[in-house]
Amino acid sequence: MRFRSDPVRIRGSLAPVITPFAEDGSVDRQSLTRLVEWQLEQGSHGISIGGSTGEPSAQTIAERAEAIRLVAGTVADRVPFVPGTGSAKLDETLELTAAAREAGADAVLIITPYYARPTQEALYRWYSAVAREFPDLPVIAYNVPSRTAVDLAPETVARLFTDLDNFVGIKETTKDFEHFSRVLHRCGPELLVWSGIELLCLPLLALGGAGYISATANLAPAACAAMYQAWTDGDLAEARRIHYGLHPLVDLLFTETNPAPAKLVLQQRGLIASAHVRPPLIEPTEPGRTKIAQLLAEGAEFLSPVEGGS
Repeated sequence: MRFRSDPVRIRGSLAPVITPFAEDGSVDRQSLTRLVEWQLEQGSHGISIGGSTGEPSAQTIAERAEAIRLVAGTVADRVPFVPGTGSAKLDETLELTAAAREAGADAVLIITPYYARPTQEALYRWYSAVAREFPDLPVIAYNVPSRTAVDLAPETVARLFTDLDNFVGIKETTKDFEHFSRVLHRCGPELLVWSGIELLCLPLLALGGAGYISATANLAPAACAAMYQAWTDGDLAEARRIHYGLHPLVDLLFTETNPAPAKLVLQQRGLIASAHVRPPLIEPTEPGRTKIAQLLAEGAEFLSPVEGGS
């Protein structure tokens, strides 16, 4: 947790690692450990687990807490570790956040409570309750209206950032790029903003974003990290080359519901033992597999190497 006291250092490409399951549906600890080690070898600037790509709503709180402890131990303070600890229920969110704090997480990513569609005042109270319960732990909001049916407004983000010392940032997963700009305009560059929309990762950096938490890093961690490095080095041509080169892999990820396509590719490449996803998701259909194979070939240059993989 060496980054906990200085969250401004949590920058760059934070890989939102999938949760691998065995064929019987249980969490595959061995594959999860291997994935995290591979991410670190490929240069990811940080690790996250338990976001949308990790299928959190299909897991018990105990399973999520166990995965957080496993990943924290694997990361071992080499890079920032920012697990998702949010739920639709406040008691579960507090329980999982406590587990993350104890495991040594550097910050926590809290999704807006889904399905209930709370008001902005309710969202303010929700995040305030979490932040005040854990005053020593940096809190990052996770705004993903396409999955939660509620949008955390820029005005609410600014209010939280002003009122709570440990509310440090937000992962914005909205295709409304104006929203990114309004959040940063209201809060200033001190607020840490990460993109969760793959094709807005590079554009956000131009607005002053801290980086991105992109599912693309599950397939191309080295390229995602290199794009950020090229930007910080002032090599805009190289950053754009990688951005456009990643397009086929981005399209691949969403051929069918994320993370099913990513899991299929990771299994094919020998990084996980099974492509199993828990219900209500299903593994890619035959038409989906055909499209995935096509896009995989188009984006092959940007895939990260796998030792001993296919």
